[in-house]
Amino acid sequence: MDALVAAAKAEGKLTVIALPPDWANYGAIITGFKAKYGIDITSLNPNGSSQDEVNAFDGTSRAPDVVDVGQAVALANTAKFAPYQVKEWSDIPNGAKESTGLWFNDYGGYMGIGYDSSKVTVTSVQDLLGPAFKSKVALAGDPTKSNQGLNGVIMASVANGGSLDDVSKGVDFFKQLKQKGNYVPVVGTAATVKSGQTPVLFEWDYLSASHGKDVPTWKIFVPSNAIIGGYYSQAINKQAPHPAAARLWEEYLYSNEGQNLWLKGGARPVRQAAMTSAGTVDTAAAAALPAVPGTPQVPSGDQTSKASQYVVANWSQAVA
Repeated sequence: MDALVAAAKAEGKLTVIALPPDWANYGAIITGFKAKYGIDITSLNPNGSSQDEVNAFDGTSRAPDVVDVGQAVALANTAKFAPYQVKEWSDIPNGAKESTGLWFNDYGGYMGIGYDSSKVTVTSVQDLLGPAFKSKVALAGDPTKSNQGLNGVIMASVANGGSLDDVSKGVDFFKQLKQKGNYVPVVGTAATVKSGQTPVLFEWDYLSASHGKDVPTWKIFVPSNAIIGGYYSQAINKQAPHPAAARLWEEYLYSNEGQNLWLKGGARPVRQAAMTSAGTVDTAAAAALPAVPGTPQVPSGDQTSKASQYVVANWSQAVA
């Protein structure tokens, strides 16, 4: 670690991408890394999708050193990543990492439907087809490129009789929303929620919770028959312009400090079980996590990839 810190400080820079400050507490994480190591961070395209992240690997000095992507994108781009194993590698479950360290899960949560309760009430996914939801329902990402958007479609599918192996019913559901005039074809963000443009938004629960500061009447509905869990994954650009800083960043993220900062952002860090056993978890932050109202379903890498392929092939026609 001493040699890694020295090499990273010599580089003096780190480039990240698609990390909004209010996403899983990344603002505090970036600030904490800068303060600890004195390394400047350039943050590219904060609202970009997982696919946008790997598309930015252009071989230049401006390329991102590290990415935080959905599993489908991670699995499809392993040739672009460098293997690396953080100190706490053994705390990461085997199913949550590529064996050599090409990618490894970082944090996760559950897909929910956030809504402004002063305008509508959501008690089921099917409610969204009603006339009260005219021009109100959005996804927090293009599901052909965004892991979050894709998981919103997966949740809609499972809630409508589909499964983790059959996302077609989710695509059909959004087609119905579009036909009824309820689907808003914009990417939902903190700004669109605040302005009222997207008062109903499919989004990870830890991100949806942050809208309460702008919309005090914001609530989150998680369907008990479609609790879809998912993790994002870290990976290092094998052509990283700042390779030592990239690896030091990963060490910081998987340290107790970094994992607890994600936890404070409402996300569930991948080392949470191990840290709970070791007594190093932030117990107050862990206690503040929302309760899970049923049995979670977590798509495997293969299921996520197949769902992504189906959505890429059928989404445009469904919502055109």
